[in-house]
Amino acid sequence: SLGGPLDEAFPPMSVSLLLEDDIDISRGSMLCRPNNRPHVGQDVEAMVVWMADAPLQARGKYGIKHTTQSARAMVKDFRYRLNIHTLRRETDATQLGLNEIGRVSLRTTAPLLYDEYRRCRSTGSFILTDESTNNTVGLGLIIGASE
Repeated sequence: SLGGPLDEAFPPMSVSLLLEDDIDISRGSMLCRPNNRPHVGQDVEAMVVWMADAPLQARGKYGIKHTTQSARAMVKDFRYRLNIHTLRRETDATQLGLNEIGRVSLRTTAPLLYDEYRRCRSTGSFILTDESTNNTVGLGLIIGASE
């Protein structure tokens, strides 16, 4: 830090690290204990809250922002829509409309370092953006790896 070396750092502090070994890390790289590693993958299952007038559909392509990283994502499969009045899964649904919630399978263009949302909110959530306008169109909570 600007005030000199520290024994520990925590949010929202800005710090620089001096590593013993020559390792390629930069802003957005994740440091963690060996026994507390996140999952790494390009295929995730997530619950999505849709916030756009244009519906979310299978094969839809979006920008994804996860922690400090950005990539592109495609909806591989639409699993179900959650009926907010009955809390039943509507497996015959094929899209999500404005303010609807559903489960989807996503594939990203770059690997995500993630945890399930129930374990860690910051590494278990993401936003989806419209690639042409960069507007936020959806919020996602990661359930786990997709097959």
